[in-house]
Amino acid sequence: MSKHDSAWVSEFLASRRTTRDFQSTPVPEELLHQILTDALTAPSWSNTRPFKVAIATGETRDRISKEFGARWDAVSKSLRGGIMGKIKLIVTRYGLPTSNRLISKPYAAELKPRAMKLGAGLYGVFGVSRSDKVQRDQWWAKNYNFYGAPTELFIYIHKSLHIFAASDAGLMMENLALSAHAHGLGTCMQGAVAIWDDVVRNEFEISKDYRLLCGIAIGYPTDSPVNSFQAHRIDVEEMLLKKKN
Repeated sequence: MSKHDSAWVSEFLASRRTTRDFQSTPVPEELLHQILTDALTAPSWSNTRPFKVAIATGETRDRISKEFGARWDAVSKSLRGGIMGKIKLIVTRYGLPTSNRLISKPYAAELKPRAMKLGAGLYGVFGVSRSDKVQRDQWWAKNYNFYGAPTELFIYIHKSLHIFAASDAGLMMENLALSAHAHGLGTCMQGAVAIWDDVVRNEFEISKDYRLLCGIAIGYPTDSPVNSFQAHRIDVEEMLLKKKN
């Protein structure tokens, strides 16, 4: 690879953005198939490929989105409803996580400032203050309409390989996101949709050996300002471990 090509790769990687507002234009099946083919060129633990993908489009996508939205609406209203709202949530249990409960727990102290910085930047794009709980909840609800994307991918990993399956899926997902970017599509990795696995299982034949890891919204980006937002990226030095003295 020439120096010119190497520079292009670096620029291309840096140009990828998370898309949080999509056009309703469907993704052609042949294009999605090519992107998934590209995704499968990623490395894998002993070539096991311990993941499955459920593709939700059309009425299937809409049913999942509707149920997700109803559950989030119930949760957000209950949490804003004081002690009685919380009691109602506990009693009815409607909206409580049915999978991946760790997602609802606070970030570790070392990681929380990064997440808070991201949230402040995103909400700032649309003038939503941190103290405005209602608007923040409304913005979060966009997760459950997949930010308008016509296609939502649900990523499942084989439970036997634990974190190694998640690592393989992550490599595959990165290839997928970059291939989509190269084809003029946007993606959004969504941990928020991984808490109600039962909703997805109602629509697809999924073995009990597989656990829901996350979702990926995919489609054509709009020209919304949110799609130009650039999240802070840590420096290389912040990533590296120091040697012992």
